[in-house]
Amino acid sequence: MLTQDAEAQRRILNRLRRARGQLDAVIAAVEEGGSCRAVVTQLAAVSTALDRAGFTVVSAAMKECLADPDGVAESEDGLTTQELEKLFLSLA
Repeated sequence: MLTQDAEAQRRILNRLRRARGQLDAVIAAVEEGGSCRAVVTQLAAVSTALDRAGFTVVSAAMKECLADPDGVAESEDGLTTQELEKLFLSLA
């Protein structure tokens, strides 16, 4: 399971749905010969929405790790604290 936090999961899904809608707008703008400004603005919005979704995923996983401060248990998908740190930095 991605996250056991229902609120975090809701936020992640909302951001991903928003990004999907924005990406659809980018595709439509390109297909219709939209302006460079419109395309780049929508691409930036997609990128931001995806980054925020990623940060929320990593944040939720980190919170689950903090519930086990001794690091005895790994997250459900086998991520260690060090791997979570790498994931976080890959989004930065």
